[in-house]
Amino acid sequence: MVQAYILIQTEVGKAAAVASEISGNTGIISAEDVTGPYDVIVRAEAENVDKLGKMVVANIQNVEGITRTLTCPVVHL
Repeated sequence: MVQAYILIQTEVGKAAAVASEISGNTGIISAEDVTGPYDVIVRAEAENVDKLGKMVVANIQNVEGITRTLTCPVVHL
């Protein structure tokens, strides 16, 4: 399994709705509103990197209110 943090910027006032909608998707471990340069941080997992990428593009970036995402895969050093 591959896990990643997905940092999300949203339109003003949309963070709670975005986090709520994303949290219902398969592969999402958590989706939380945060303060700072990003509005929502998601922890997700998928079978491999390709499936993780497809999840981000198909299931996360299509959520209304999202303006930008940054995917940070977890590595075990």
